[in-house]
Amino acid sequence: MAKKLKKAHSLRHIVQIGTAAITNGYLEGFKTGSIYTGPLKVACVPGLNCYSCPGALGSCPIGSLQAVLSNRGYNFSFYVVGFLFVFGALLGRFICGWLCPFGLVQDLLNKLPFYKKLKKLPGDKALRYLKYFILAAFVILLPSVVLDIAGQGSPWFCKFICPSGTLFAGIPLVAINSSFRPALGGLFVLKVSVLTLLLLLSLALYRPFCRYLCPLGAIYGLFNPIALYRFKVDKTACINCGACQKACPIDIPVFKQPNSQECIRCGACRYACPVGAIHTTIERRAKKSGIEQVYVE
Repeated sequence: MAKKLKKAHSLRHIVQIGTAAITNGYLEGFKTGSIYTGPLKVACVPGLNCYSCPGALGSCPIGSLQAVLSNRGYNFSFYVVGFLFVFGALLGRFICGWLCPFGLVQDLLNKLPFYKKLKKLPGDKALRYLKYFILAAFVILLPSVVLDIAGQGSPWFCKFICPSGTLFAGIPLVAINSSFRPALGGLFVLKVSVLTLLLLLSLALYRPFCRYLCPLGAIYGLFNPIALYRFKVDKTACINCGACQKACPIDIPVFKQPNSQECIRCGACRYACPVGAIHTTIERRAKKSGIEQVYVE
């Protein structure tokens, strides 16, 4: 089991790295400190990958959603919502676990040795609702309602919170292109502080941003129970031993809630199950002769 889990995690990290490389393939941007504005930018990438990253070939769905909500020059564009629905309906939070570059950063940091690893923070259950508040307030409401004299809103989440944008866009652009530096101020310090806090917390706690703050994860989590890619537990085989929950880095009781809104589909539970009771909806399963399989989803 341990060897299989190690191989599965290695495959996941290869996919994460490959996705990050493909979606940030504009190498000229890293050389000049410029932002790609070509035709590919009209499409959203699945994960939280900032539009302003020097290498970004596509747009961030959360940034794009704020843009169409805050700019009165646009008729509301349903294509952004369409991207989110398609990604969510197909994969749910599989995207968080396998295709998001900032998720990869947190994964790698959590692998580093630290004097005390935490399974969860105090008040974990309440804190998990914070990402839904951020989605409602900072992504939808404030960009739509708080307008300047020209009737334009601001991308509040990107402007005040998004650590992915700071790491992959703000810091590289400032480091490469000196023309951005005179504009630095208190807001940049705030964003770097948020990023630093989350990176340090990632050493002790698995994916704190994904658990508590990410509005994109909040959206995809709503699709987990109905997405094409889901987990199923064979209740005729499950022995309720709790090995899946013990293995889960986010502490989900998978045998009860295989499609929890918090699950990022890392697969640790599947390889920890001593009886192989956890399957995916796209996995080919051998039929057990004479035994009716009863699944919980």
